[in-house]
Parts: sequence; C-alpha cells; structure tokens
Amino acid sequence: MDRSVECIREVIVVEGKYDKNVLRQVVDATVLTTDGFSIFKDHEKKKLLLRLAEERGLIILTDGDGAGFVIRNHLKGLLPKDRVKHAYIPDVRGRERRKKTGSRAGLLGVEGMRPEVLLDALRRAGATMETGRRSSRGDLTKADLMEDGLSGRPDSAIRRAALLDALDMPARMTANALLEVLNLLCDRTAYKALVAALPQPAADECGADT
Repeated sequence: MDRSVECIREVIVVEGKYDKNVLRQVVDATVLTTDGFSIFKDHEKKKLLLRLAEERGLIILTDGDGAGFVIRNHLKGLLPKDRVKHAYIPDVRGRERRKKTGSRAGLLGVEGMRPEVLLDALRRAGATMETGRRSSRGDLTKADLMEDGLSGRPDSAIRRAALLDALDMPARMTANALLEVLNLLCDRTAYKALVAALPQPAADECGADT
C-alpha cells in the first residue's frame, strides 16, 4: 500500500547486512552492501554502483574503524566524485549486542548507532530528503521473471543476457542478481517495456538455463 514517508533519493552503501537492516528501520531508501572486502573482487556490483551513482547518486556510510575507511577509500577511487556523498558516524566506544567481543578499534559500527545519529550523519552528508509516495521500484518478484521467460525456460539464460545488455549490465548475472538489478533500476512499466523489446531467439540458439 502506498504511504507518505520521508525517504532518501540517493542509494546508500553500507558494509554488511546488519548495517542495512538497521538503516532500513530509520529511512526509506535503497541500501546496498559491499559485503565487507568482497567488493574488491565483485565486478558486477561495482558496475551496478557506477550505474546507480550516475542515475541517482550514492551515499557511502561505512564504519569508523580502519576496515571501514579502507572500503570507503576503495569506492572513492572507483566512483565519480561529483555523484558520491560521504556520511560519517561518530566514534562511540562499545560493542553491538549480537557480538561477543567488540571490534579491534573498540568502536560501535553503523549497526550500533542510534537512529537519530544515523539520520544526522545522512543529513550532514547532504542526503536528498523527499516526502511522498514510496517508489514503485522494488515490487518485481521471481514470478515476474518466470512469467516473462527470464527464468525456468531452456532459453532463459539467453533472454537474461539480452535484457542485461539493454541495461548495460554484465551479461552473466544469475536470475537472483538480475531481479535485484531490475528492482533498483526499473519500475514495472519500464521493466515490461524492456521485456517487450527483447529479441526472440531461434530454437537452435537456446541453451540450458543456469
């Protein structure tokens, strides 16, 4: 159901799933994770971040420890400076409740920050705060992919590759990765237009779906 909410236009980039879960309770925004240092070798996610930076802008919100700054600096070197904002959390000593021991620096990460602290950090970074209807992006499901032949058919891998090419994204993404990309880049109307424009492969071109 549509509802009026305060949301952030930019895509927020955090380190892990716990950071993402906490942040989604604070603001209505698209939040992506680097999965820690995995971002260094994840070329598909890097390309997605570049695309989202150009289209919507990014806010990088990492932990305040050494690892967080290594990840932040890596992204700084990858992304266009004029399309990226940097949000910083304060140094607060302690450990998150789910952890038996604290970080090496002894500081709380993003997941340990109070909601008002996270909001203040985003505002200080210059986040674009919007009030209105929640975006229609994000409502595509696996059932849509199956209905449109993007999964579950012998030629699904070929159709996914064609759709990803139209989106200027890596062609070897899985169905799950494709679904994430579609929900970030398209609303349902745009998605249906892309599917309608897909070429129909000849029967002898169809390979086994992966």
